[in-house]
Amino acid sequence: MANYQWYPGHMTKAKRMMQEDIKLIDLVIELVDARVPLSSRNPDIDELGKNKSRLILLNKSDLADTRKNKLWIDYFSEKGFYVLEMNSKTGAGMKSIQSMVQEACKEKIARDRKRGILNRPVRAMVVGIPNVGKSTFINSFAGRACAKTGNKPGVTKGKQWIRLNKSLELLDTPGILWPKFEDQTVGLRLAMIGSINDEILHLDELAYELIRFLKKEYAGLLEKRYQIEIPEEQEAYDTIKAVCVSKKCYLKGEELDIMKASSMIVEDFRNGRIGKITLEMPEE
Repeated sequence: MANYQWYPGHMTKAKRMMQEDIKLIDLVIELVDARVPLSSRNPDIDELGKNKSRLILLNKSDLADTRKNKLWIDYFSEKGFYVLEMNSKTGAGMKSIQSMVQEACKEKIARDRKRGILNRPVRAMVVGIPNVGKSTFINSFAGRACAKTGNKPGVTKGKQWIRLNKSLELLDTPGILWPKFEDQTVGLRLAMIGSINDEILHLDELAYELIRFLKKEYAGLLEKRYQIEIPEEQEAYDTIKAVCVSKKCYLKGEELDIMKASSMIVEDFRNGRIGKITLEMPEE
């Protein structure tokens, strides 16, 4: 299996910036991809945000397995996080975020009240690895009318706060984290959802791994999508060939276009056309 390694050099700089920024905030909002909730996290964030309130958003939850979304919510809740399913593209789940932010920061709000500080907005920072939908989330959460509140006293020059409403402000430099690939399966899962540049991967290898996984965990979905029959002992490569025939992917004459079929399978998975699929489970 290919060795996925992708850890850009500017990681250290981004991490240093986050260590600075994290001092200014009350709440870390972390976006993960609901299809790979663990693989799409960076473990450093638990260390960076250890004294802050934490909210995990399972983004693209409509593409993931509904039953497994529930298991992941339980998993993260048990670890002391607030968790919510959402989809930043369609806006599903967005309405519940505001009340959950208040809930996650209730101790801070109570402390402020005791000190006679009323209505100081909760300050939040949005973090996540590339491609989990951070910018889409910030834009749709803030709506178009996000007023920058400018530099406040005590806030490092150049940091902009977006005032979402009177009770919440977002630091508008999204914290960019990179996944850690100690485990090759992490790289593979991120490649499947499209978080790693396709140029460095072989799509046929990806389709091959995807087919093996789907046959084991989601039997019947491939047959249904591509109108093919998959005998139990059939190799993944032969399944790709069957998809070629079914979807008429030919190069010239009778020669099968394996790359075209592979690319189709991977794209269909990413867009939810094969079904609602989650690639990893909490107990792993």
